[in-house]
Amino acid sequence: MLLQRDLTVIYSGLVQVPTRRKTQPFAWLVAGFCALFWVMVIVAGLAILIIYLVFRPRNPKFDITSATLNAAYLDMGYLLNADVTILANFTNPNKRGRVDFHYAILDLYHGGNLLASSYMDPFSTMSHESRFQDVHLVSSQVRLPLEHSQQLKKEVESGRVKFEVKGLFRARSNLGSFLQYSYWLYSQCTIVVTSPPTGVLIGRKCVTKR
Repeated sequence: MLLQRDLTVIYSGLVQVPTRRKTQPFAWLVAGFCALFWVMVIVAGLAILIIYLVFRPRNPKFDITSATLNAAYLDMGYLLNADVTILANFTNPNKRGRVDFHYAILDLYHGGNLLASSYMDPFSTMSHESRFQDVHLVSSQVRLPLEHSQQLKKEVESGRVKFEVKGLFRARSNLGSFLQYSYWLYSQCTIVVTSPPTGVLIGRKCVTKR
């Protein structure tokens, strides 16, 4: 009995009763910020979804309505001089909202060789509006590889000259006073025109992507 009592005393001296710790104010603050952050994320996601369902925004489209090949000849057999005029068509297909073009440049290529570039002044298109702009592209003494200059001669003789027109645009969609967002648009067109000096557009294919 004495031994059991002594062991009880010893064990009772070793056993520590856990104390209840209070949650620190900093932990509550962090938890509150996390909860607020996720609530804001959910609300923002719902707002974006509602706006998309209401406005259903679509990308503007770029097209070439007409093109004229005024001149295309080679100096010394490989230095190209060309004069091309195109009528560019920018269309805003959205039912609501304006699209502003702050930066617009068109590049003219033949066989992957850059021939000319043209910048356009900023402009806007309203909903369901198409805006037409004349763009003049002139190249002077552009050196072409031998095989490309020979290919160009064949195309001029056959009456089917093929060019590529690439566009880079910085656009901003305005869906309301407080809802605006900007993005880049990339357009690529392949056009076929008849021989100069009165070359006219006989074929085209354009693709516009973000």
